[in-house]
Amino acid sequence: MDQKLDYLHQNLVTAGWVDEPEHYLYSSARDYAGGKGLIDIILMI
Repeated sequence: MDQKLDYLHQNLVTAGWVDEPEHYLYSSARDYAGGKGLIDIILMI
């Protein structure tokens, strides 16, 4: 599962949209990095 989440979060970095996954406003990467996203999620860790 971690591999899938990493892939999803890194897509935006690979595409050049952001420098870090958690910089994208609509990404759950913010939550996984210890921040607060737009909605509450259940972490898969």
